[in-house]
Parts: sequence; structure tokens; C-alpha cells
Amino acid sequence: MLESVQRNPGTGAETRESAIARQHAKNPAPIDANEPWMRGLHADTGYLLYRMGLRSGQLFNTFLQESGVRLRHYAVLRFLATSPGALQRELSASLGYDPSAIVGLVDDLEKLGFAERRPSPGDRRSRIIVLTEGGRAFLRDTDEAGQRVTNELLQPLDAAEREQLHALLQRVTESGLG
Repeated sequence: MLESVQRNPGTGAETRESAIARQHAKNPAPIDANEPWMRGLHADTGYLLYRMGLRSGQLFNTFLQESGVRLRHYAVLRFLATSPGALQRELSASLGYDPSAIVGLVDDLEKLGFAERRPSPGDRRSRIIVLTEGGRAFLRDTDEAGQRVTNELLQPLDAAEREQLHALLQRVTESGLG
């Protein structure tokens, strides 16, 4: 073995370096970087989008933390702000959330007074979800902070690059992914 297992003082946990060395000792054959399947993570656009999504979610959730709302709730509120009301299945399809998750999100938003279920005008058996005045006020109050989060996330880009990125993401999303 290349080295003995090192432990972090006080925790007894194995250090990252010793774990890597131990793994390398078990599998010493190098990976052929010239293989087409072996690209660096930062060469993979899907991975970069994933990382950007994670960072965006972290920033938004940090900013929303005090309100009791998470990014998933915020997405529902933003959607409702652009519609006169939506069935839960429409929210699920439009936002890409599991239908069972929508039920819980709407329950949470009702408890906060940001959304409510009302009878559907076209079908008495169905209920639509609508944004309340409290939900509108919340969105107004958080709009500037939401812009700050977006600005922090996209800080390395100039205005034209931000517009281009937005247009490209919107085009991909509208092509059937979203």
C-alpha cells in the first residue's frame, strides 16, 4: 500500500488524501484520457448546467430562508403570477415537479396565505390554485432580492452575454425540456 491510513485528529476520520491513495493502490492502472468517454467534467455542458442549477438553488434558498419559502415554492408563486389560476396537474406539467410534490407545495403556500384553492369555473369538481394578494406582495417584496441572486450567479457575464444565455436557455426549455 502507498501509505498507511491517516486519521484527522480529534475525529478519527480518514483524510481525503489517504482515501485517494488507498483507492489508487487498489486500482493502479491509469485511465486513458484519450478515450472519448473520458472527458473532464467541465467539458460536459450537462454537468455545468447541473452545477449552475445547484448554485442557483443554494443562493435562492439562502435568500428565501427567513420567509419559510424554498425555491420550489417560489417557482409555483412565479408561475401563478402569470396565470389566472392553474390546476395542480398543470402546475406539475409546467414546472416539471412530481404531482405529489405539488400537493405539499400548495399546502405550504396556503398555510402562508400566498395561494389558495378555489373551485374551477369550468368544472365544479376541480379546484384551481390562485395567487393571493399576500402572494403578490411576497413576490413584489422579493423581486429585487431575486435579481441580486441572479446578478451574483451571472456576475462573470456582461449584459449581452446574460441576454444571450437567457435566450438560449429559454429556447432549449421551450423545445420540450421544460
